[in-house]
Amino acid sequence: MRLITSIWVSAYLTRLRQENIPAYVIAHGDDTAGAVLVKVSTLDGKAASYTRAFDPGTGQRGWTSLVSGPESEVDAAIHRQRGYDPDLWVIEIEERTGRHLLDEPGISD
Repeated sequence: MRLITSIWVSAYLTRLRQENIPAYVIAHGDDTAGAVLVKVSTLDGKAASYTRAFDPGTGQRGWTSLVSGPESEVDAAIHRQRGYDPDLWVIEIEERTGRHLLDEPGISD
C-alpha cells in the first residue's frame, strides 16, 4: 500500500527541514495520486530535477534524473511536464551541494 501524495510530500519536507535543507512546494498537485517532481537548485545557475520511475524489469520504483544543467533549461522542462500533467507536484530544494535525500531509505522506496 502506498502513501497518498500529500502525506509523502509532508514527510519529505519534514525530513529536509531536519537536515536544514530549504525546500518549497512550487506546484501543489493532486493530494491523493499526483506524481512528484523534485528540483534541486545549487544556487550557481545550475539545477537538476528528479522524478519517480518504475522499472518493469525489477518491479521497483525509484528516483531518476529527468534533466540537469542550466537552471533555465531545468525550469523549462518542469514547465513542459506541468503542461502534460496538471496533477504534478513540484518541490524545489535550494542546496549548494545538491543534497536531496532521495536516496535515503523511506524516501527512495
